[in-house]
Amino acid sequence: MSIDLLREGTVIPAHPLALTEQRTLDERRQRALTRYYLASGAGGVAVAVHTTQFEIRQAGLLRPVLEISADVVAKEPDRPFVMVAGACGDTPQAVAEAELAASLGYDAVLLSPQVPGADEPELLDRARAVGEVLPVIGFYLQEAVGGRRLSPPFWRSLAEQDSVVAIKMAPFDRYRTVEVVRAVAESGRGDDIALYTGNDDNILADLLTPVAGRRLVGGLLGQWAVWTRAAVLMFEEVRRAWAGDDRVLRSLLARAADLTDANGAVFDVAGGFRGCIAGVHEVLRGQGLMAGTWCLDPAEGLSPGQAEEIARVGAAYPWLVDDDFVAAHLDDWLR
Repeated sequence: MSIDLLREGTVIPAHPLALTEQRTLDERRQRALTRYYLASGAGGVAVAVHTTQFEIRQAGLLRPVLEISADVVAKEPDRPFVMVAGACGDTPQAVAEAELAASLGYDAVLLSPQVPGADEPELLDRARAVGEVLPVIGFYLQEAVGGRRLSPPFWRSLAEQDSVVAIKMAPFDRYRTVEVVRAVAESGRGDDIALYTGNDDNILADLLTPVAGRRLVGGLLGQWAVWTRAAVLMFEEVRRAWAGDDRVLRSLLARAADLTDANGAVFDVAGGFRGCIAGVHEVLRGQGLMAGTWCLDPAEGLSPGQAEEIARVGAAYPWLVDDDFVAAHLDDWLR
């Protein structure tokens, strides 16, 4: 049922990592974050991905972080909810991480393309091996945060694998996004693979306009890790626009640049994305969901002026924020 929801299209936030000032796991706030995404109406959550910080593996936090979200979701009223686990590393590591996720009840694996030294055929073999454990979501990660250029033949071959159920496109490049969509169509499995935007700089345009004749059905986004209730309401408007509501369509298109401007602040575009994870933390800190902006790497943090930029966009675009919603429920989520 959850895979059906993934194919239909939904809002999937990329789950952050809540830390104490000593950079240890803040389990209470980690649980609160998952509760926040559930209460916001998101259709799923992606854990152990870039926004969660890939370094959780070296810190010994992969299992605890996966377990916390799985436990919170298991205790919620029964409804379709897509549990996505990130998997990294070479084939043995990625398969082991997929097996861990499967044992905890996750539905699919978002497969990181970060495998130093691996060529495209090796990445395809790795995806095939992981697909024997759980359904696979392909991932085009932008180069500014560690991704790599992947060719159209790679995406066509990946889409041909029966275990691939979705692709998250986050190259932050319109040309490469079109390449992926065309490759999926050429694979012959276009009707079986859900296309998700990961282009946090182009969210509404991706969701509202066909790409190479195909509709992107949802988003798996770091941007949706913040102001998630507002993102869910926006996604409902997107569906109304696709159903033929021209007034809503025009309204969304008029606001598309607002969201891009907000993402520029949260993701620290001016600082070359150095503060992208800390920027997510800053929004959540301001709402009380996080205690601080600490990252596992002490050198990673907000860029100069980034906090002020985040405050600016939050005030400039009230339709994008959900501060009142969070304030009304925060104590319950932190229980």
